[in-house]
Amino acid sequence: MRFIDIIEKKKLKEELTDEEIQFFVDGVTDDSIEDYQIAALLMAIRLNGMTEHETAKLSEAMMHSGDVIDLSEIEGIKADKHSTGGVGDKTSMALGAMVAACGLKLAKMSGRGLGHTGGTLDKLESIEGFNIALTEEEFKKQVNEIGLAIIGQTGDLVPADKKLYALRDVTATVDSIPLIASSIMSKKLASGSDTILLDVKYGEGAFMHTVEDAKKLANAMISIGKKLGKNTMAMITDMNQPLGNTIGNALEVREAIETVKGKGPKDFTELCMCAGEIMLMQAGKAETKEEARKMLEEAISSGKAYEKLEKMVEYQGGNVEQIRNTDLLPQAKFKTEMLSEEEGYIENIHSMGLGIQAMKLGAGRAKKTDPINYAVGLAMNAKKGDYVKKGDLLCTVYHDEELTDEWRKDFYETFTFTDKEVAPIPIVEEILK
Repeated sequence: MRFIDIIEKKKLKEELTDEEIQFFVDGVTDDSIEDYQIAALLMAIRLNGMTEHETAKLSEAMMHSGDVIDLSEIEGIKADKHSTGGVGDKTSMALGAMVAACGLKLAKMSGRGLGHTGGTLDKLESIEGFNIALTEEEFKKQVNEIGLAIIGQTGDLVPADKKLYALRDVTATVDSIPLIASSIMSKKLASGSDTILLDVKYGEGAFMHTVEDAKKLANAMISIGKKLGKNTMAMITDMNQPLGNTIGNALEVREAIETVKGKGPKDFTELCMCAGEIMLMQAGKAETKEEARKMLEEAISSGKAYEKLEKMVEYQGGNVEQIRNTDLLPQAKFKTEMLSEEEGYIENIHSMGLGIQAMKLGAGRAKKTDPINYAVGLAMNAKKGDYVKKGDLLCTVYHDEELTDEWRKDFYETFTFTDKEVAPIPIVEEILK
């Protein structure tokens, strides 16, 4: 088999065979195919697409390019949840504790953030001593005992994806739905869970900018899951403003803790409840959304959800006192209130702009090697549709360096105002299965 013939087929919009896709992934994994040839096929896929069958086969081949985690030692249904990411997305911490308190087993492997905000692992590591590098045996033992663990990827999971993503990043082929879907699903499938919930976000603060593209990606990933025998569902959620009220690692940990105690922001709480309903029904823990919501509400009101979060921190070596008293989490040197310079209804809050402002404070990374400042970030006091007057508090900034005039100017430019009422953003646009 010659790789140039595979490139030629996809250039002519023809469907690749299972054997050709396997040959491609094997060559990526063992470095037997040159980068320039891989790049050529990636561009052909970006321009001409892949069928559902091709995309599922690509995911399967990538999944088997490295370790596949066997979670059969863990009793019961093992659930996983993946978010395509957005500004202020601290869902895994709160949602994991909520569903674990309802008897579900959440065995989650997460990633680090690269860009405007930290990822789930960065947020968890703002808790002193928190260990995201459990061994596979420790990971399974913890999920069996308390129903919840969130760690970094163990072993050599999906090495083909690491190579392909690096090449996609420098060849303008990142925005290909078959390539995005196979990248995400190969990692989810290799992680070994029985059910997968995908939170596919759209909007300015998300990877997919339109709801139509978000649905295309969600349907592609659901198709992969189904073809490979996994119960896979997706929720389409809006990221045209930050999720919840905080952006920044320790600040988001604090908000997740407040949420599992029943004191979280309305939008973030509702997102967690909707996701929890789906996950409980996927696992057969509840028959209806109403039954699932009652279980989640009971988990919060009884304190069981908070206890799960505290227990996870304890098991993974974190300082539990910081969970009991969030004032002990990393604290910034300075706190500045940003007051509105305009009056009217907030028409838009540009999520990406705020995410970049948080990154400039040190809350995110521009390069993989950049350090994270866990203490800094933004605590929002206004949401889209709110009516504010001049001098009203928009946001409290937590920072270690003095805010420059340019930073302040850019911050204010992330808000636009109107004199007309603005409809609120729906928390969950649609659920797909």
